[in-house]
Amino acid sequence: MSLTDKAIEQIRELIRTGALPPGSKLPPEPDLAAQLGLSRNLAREAVKALSVARVLEIRRGDGTYVTSLHPSLLLEGLGGAVELLQSDAAALQDLMEVRRLLEPMATALAATRITDGQLAEVKGHLDAMREARDDVERLNAHDAAFHRAVVAATGNETLLTLLESVSGRTLRARIWRGRADDQSADRTLAEHEAIHRALSTRDATLSQAAALLHVSTTERWLKEHLRANGPLVSTAPPQRLRSGPADVAPGHRGPGRRVTGPG
Repeated sequence: MSLTDKAIEQIRELIRTGALPPGSKLPPEPDLAAQLGLSRNLAREAVKALSVARVLEIRRGDGTYVTSLHPSLLLEGLGGAVELLQSDAAALQDLMEVRRLLEPMATALAATRITDGQLAEVKGHLDAMREARDDVERLNAHDAAFHRAVVAATGNETLLTLLESVSGRTLRARIWRGRADDQSADRTLAEHEAIHRALSTRDATLSQAAALLHVSTTERWLKEHLRANGPLVSTAPPQRLRSGPADVAPGHRGPGRRVTGPG
């Protein structure tokens, strides 16, 4: 472990033990360095590293503060890091595998905790997906919101942030599924309906199975596509659909053909 890493760990320990609780202001740099037995340069480097990780917030002209340490803040950079892997086929398959492992379990947990109001929100996004037949942006928005509302019902902010990061990464896979398979629209909408029905009964096992089927369908298509066609490439700007229900951004394969993909 480098000296900088040791300095970072010392500050983390102060935060973990409550000596520096969320919202508290760090001592001035010379005092912090003396307190930890560090050089001022090491203390400065440790503070910079922890500010990049969103553990600390440097306020110019004021000082350095411990952030809220909220999961959504600390894990915010994960989505951006994941997006850097978007041209890596193996990494995309790994992320889809992570989603398959996490999302069905999250959906099962949501079934045991979801309130009537949260269930109504999920239903609202499902209805909107049916209605947004020719608006790609609305389809994308309500598909993402459907899944977010389900996971949010678990009450687990860390799980929500992790899954949003992974699911955001899979968006192009969904788009490309639509471009390659014009039969996916009705099937994937039915998968969303199955998830909603299972949540409505508060049946954790059924909810997990419905979500597993939904995610596995996308993962299976992705593997087949990559094996046959190689890495996904950038898509064209979203176009409006001509007809038919959908759940995520469609592509266009020719006049009058309906194409969409699973969320």
